[in-house]
Amino acid sequence: MQVSALSDLLLPVARMLDLYRLRTDDPELLRAQFRAFVRNLPLLYFMLACNAMAVVVAYAPFAHPRWCDLFAGFLVLVAGMRGVWWWRRRGVVFTDAQIRRHIRNTNALAGFMAMAFMVWALQLYPYGDAYARGHLVLFLALTQLGSVAGLMPVRSAALAVATVAMVPFTAYFLFADGGRMAVDAINFGLVGSAILVLFHVQNEAFAALVQSRRDLHLRQLETQKLSDDNRRIAFTDALSGLPNRRALIARLEDVREGEVAMPDRLAVIFIDLDGFKDINDNYGHEFGDALIRRMGERLRSVCAPGVMLARMGGDEFAVLIAREGAEAFARATADRILSTLTVPLDIAGKACHVGASIGLACDADGTASPSELLRRADTAMYRVKAEGKGGVLGYDPSFDADRLRRQSIEREIRAGLERGEFSVVYQPLVDAVSGAMVGVEALLRWPGRPGGPLGPDDFIDIAEASGLIQPLGQFVLRRACEEMAGLAPLSLSVNISPAQFRYPGFERGVADVLVDTGFDPARLQIEITEGYLIDNPARAARAIDAFREMGVGVALDDFGTGFASIGYLQAYGFTCIKIDKTLCANLGGDPRTGMLISGLVFMAKGLDLKVVAEGVETEAQAALLRLAGCHTLQGYLFGRPAPLADLAPWRGRAGQGWQVPGS
Repeated sequence: MQVSALSDLLLPVARMLDLYRLRTDDPELLRAQFRAFVRNLPLLYFMLACNAMAVVVAYAPFAHPRWCDLFAGFLVLVAGMRGVWWWRRRGVVFTDAQIRRHIRNTNALAGFMAMAFMVWALQLYPYGDAYARGHLVLFLALTQLGSVAGLMPVRSAALAVATVAMVPFTAYFLFADGGRMAVDAINFGLVGSAILVLFHVQNEAFAALVQSRRDLHLRQLETQKLSDDNRRIAFTDALSGLPNRRALIARLEDVREGEVAMPDRLAVIFIDLDGFKDINDNYGHEFGDALIRRMGERLRSVCAPGVMLARMGGDEFAVLIAREGAEAFARATADRILSTLTVPLDIAGKACHVGASIGLACDADGTASPSELLRRADTAMYRVKAEGKGGVLGYDPSFDADRLRRQSIEREIRAGLERGEFSVVYQPLVDAVSGAMVGVEALLRWPGRPGGPLGPDDFIDIAEASGLIQPLGQFVLRRACEEMAGLAPLSLSVNISPAQFRYPGFERGVADVLVDTGFDPARLQIEITEGYLIDNPARAARAIDAFREMGVGVALDDFGTGFASIGYLQAYGFTCIKIDKTLCANLGGDPRTGMLISGLVFMAKGLDLKVVAEGVETEAQAALLRLAGCHTLQGYLFGRPAPLADLAPWRGRAGQGWQVPGS
C-alpha cells in the first residue's frame, strides 16, 4: 500500500518533469518546432538587449556598482552576437542531429541568460528610486513574458526560462520593500502561470497541427502511391510484364508532344506470332501463356536500350523507336527479331516452332500521328501474313488500297450472309470403273454480290483472316446437307478451311447440322489439307477422332505435294486420300508421275484407304488413273461445279463412257 501511495505521489512529479524534456522521438515535430523557434530567436535576443539597455538608462542617475554596467554590456554583446548568428542562418537547412544539438544548446543558454538577467536586475533594484524600481519591474516582466512567448514553440526551453525567471521574481518581490510589492508579485505569478497554461495549450495545438499535416501528407503519399500503382497496372500487361497498348500509345503521344517533329525520328515495329493460335488451341491456355512470357523475354533480349517493347494483346507485340535514323534502326531490329523468334522453344518438354510476321512503319516526313503510325505498321504486318507469313515488310502507301479493298469485301461478306447472296455448287465424283456419279464435292460461290460475282480465291482468305470463314463454312455444310439429304446414296464431300478447325466448337457445329438436316453421317466426308495436319497434329487428331465417332469420313486433301508420310496416314485414321490435281496434270507427259501415282494408290490400298484423283481433264488422264487403281475421279472432264439440278443427268450413267453432260 505504501509503495502504491508513493507511486501515485510521484506520478504527477514525473509528468511535470517530462514537460521540461526535449521531445526527440518525433523528428518531424522537432523540425517544425525548430523552424518556428529559429524565426523567433533574433527578435528575442533583440528584445533582451533593448531591455538591458533600458534598465541601464533607468539606473544611470543612481550610484550603483560599476560591474553592473559591465555585465549589462556583456548581456547586450552576447544577445547581439547570437541574434545576428541566427538571423544569418534563417534559410539554412539543418540535419536532425544539428537541430537537436542547437535546441539543447539554446535551452541551456536561454536558461543561463534568463537567470543572469534576473540576478543582475535584482542586484540593481535597491539602488533606484520608486520610479526606477517601477521601470525595472516592468522591464523584467516584459523580458520574462516575451522570452517565454518566443520560446514556446519549444516547450522545454520556454518552461526552463519561466522556472529560472518567474519563480525568483515572484519570490523576491513578495518581500521586497517591506511587502509593498507583494500584490504585484502575486499578480505576476498568477498571470504568468495563466499565460504558461495558454502557451502550453498552444504548444499542444501546434503539435497536433504538425501531426495532422503529417497524417495528411502520408495520406497524400498513399494516394499518390495508389495512383502510381493503378497507373502502372493500367499501363502494364499482366501476363508478360511488358508495357501494354495503352502505354505504347501514351509514350508515342509524349514523344510527339515533347519534341519538334523531324523526319525519320520515329518508327514502330508490329510483330504477330505465326502459329500461336494453333499452339494455344492444341496445348491449352496455360501453355500459351508460358509461350507468350518466353517470347517476351526473347524480344527483350533483342531490343536495344532506349527502345520501348510492348505487348499489344493476344500474340501481338510492338517496338517503339525514337531516335535519329529510326527507319534503318527499325529494319535492323526487325531482322534480329525475326531470326530470334524462329529458333524453336522448349516449353514443358515440348518443342514449339513459332515464327513471326513483322511490319514496320517510319514517320519519314515527321507528320504522322501516333495512331496513324501504329495503323501503318499494323497494315504492313497484315500484308506479310497475306503473302505467306514469316517475313519483314515496311509500310508502303499502296498497301492501303489492298487494305481498304479487303475491309470492303469483309463488310460485303457480312452483309451477304445476312442477305442470302451466297450459294453452293457441286462438282461430280465418279466411279473410276463404271463412270457413274457416286458423290459430289460442295463448293461455295457468291453469285448474288451487288458488285458482281467474286471468285473464292478473292474472298476466302479475307474470310479466314476476319473469322467469317466459320459462318461461311457452316452455311456451305448446312445448305449442302439440306439439298443432298434426299439424294442417297450419293456421298457429300465438304472442304474445311484450317481456320474452321481452330474454332473450338467446330465439331459440335458439324454434329448439330447433321441432326438438324437428318443427313446420314456415313454419306458425309470432311476434307482437310496436309499443311494443317503437320502444323497442328494434336488438334487434327482430336477432330478426326470426333468425326469418326460420328460416323463421318475424313479425307486428306492435296495428297502427294506436301510432307505427309505413311506414319501420318496410319496415326490419324483417314478414310480417304485425294491425290492433288498437279500430279494428275503431269500424267502422260512424265512417266515418273504415273509411277508415283501408282505407288500412292498401292500404299493407300494397303492402309485400306479409298483414293480420289482430282483435276482430271482428259480421257487419257482418266484411263491412266483407272489403270493405277484409283477408286474415284474428279475434274472438269466429268463436269464443272454447278447447281445440283444440272448434275442430274449423271445419275445412273454406269458404263456409258466419259462424256460431259450437255456435250
